[in-house]
Amino acid sequence: MSRTVEGQTTYTSAPVQAAYSYCEAVTGQQARNFAYGIRLLPYEKRQAMSALYAFSRRVDDIGDGALEPETKRTRLEGTRELLDRIREGAVDEDDTDPVAVALADAARRFPLPLGGLDELIDGVLMDVRGEHYETWDDLRTYCRCVAGAIGRLSLGVFGTEPGVPGADRAAEYADTLGLALQLTNILRDVREDAGNGRTYLPADDLAKFGCSEGFHRATPPAGSDFAGLVHYEVRRARALFAEGYRLLPMLDRRSGACVAAMAGIYRRLLDRIERDPEAVLRGRVSLPGHEKAYVAVRGLSGLDARHISRRTARGRV
Repeated sequence: MSRTVEGQTTYTSAPVQAAYSYCEAVTGQQARNFAYGIRLLPYEKRQAMSALYAFSRRVDDIGDGALEPETKRTRLEGTRELLDRIREGAVDEDDTDPVAVALADAARRFPLPLGGLDELIDGVLMDVRGEHYETWDDLRTYCRCVAGAIGRLSLGVFGTEPGVPGADRAAEYADTLGLALQLTNILRDVREDAGNGRTYLPADDLAKFGCSEGFHRATPPAGSDFAGLVHYEVRRARALFAEGYRLLPMLDRRSGACVAAMAGIYRRLLDRIERDPEAVLRGRVSLPGHEKAYVAVRGLSGLDARHISRRTARGRV
């Protein structure tokens, strides 16, 4: 199959095309918000993002599964060895692992900083060890591994516009946007994570708002200021979004639309969580399809990128 990538005609063999199709199926089934955003990308970039997601999902599934910790560690290190093979160009297109085939092809087409996937593995190993986080600085280290690194990898697919001002900070902004998305996930999933024996919010913050008991019920801990805790973390996430959104004007129209759509969905989740903090204890907060569609149209129109450009010029992001 022949496709055009940035003015150049490339050929995708049947085995590689099949590998990408597998990754796209995984993405569509397992990550609706992510899949919603990347559908705005050109074909080859969408394929590459699906390959990144499928590999990342494999790592996450090992960490979240029911295996014994030692078995999880062994499988994660095996995944790291596979990543080494991809990095060394040692995965053939007829390899039996479709995720490896697709990611190896994506790494040949785009300047992917594959070390970010090593960071993801490191972050999931932190989950396997059952680490808790005393301070925001501690949690930020974890978030940079599991989400900031994905932001930087995604930037490898998107690229920046030639000669755009501030492009030397693009990776920093992509990383920060990943942190914003991850903190939103953590707020949304506090009850689910508690059921799995995990607490991600910093212990300092939990103590400050009387929530050290945890979130094992559909109501806040007795005597706590749960709403205060949620609003405190929402403000932190909004500040991260504001910083990370500086990336948007540096991207081409369709890549910017993809980022604006994914980030916009999560910012609207924050709005819902802020309005009704206890909703995260009753179930998973999500957006209806029509609202996601509005966010996607807004991103594709370039409204968000132009808005950020104006605010950046005025020094008000």
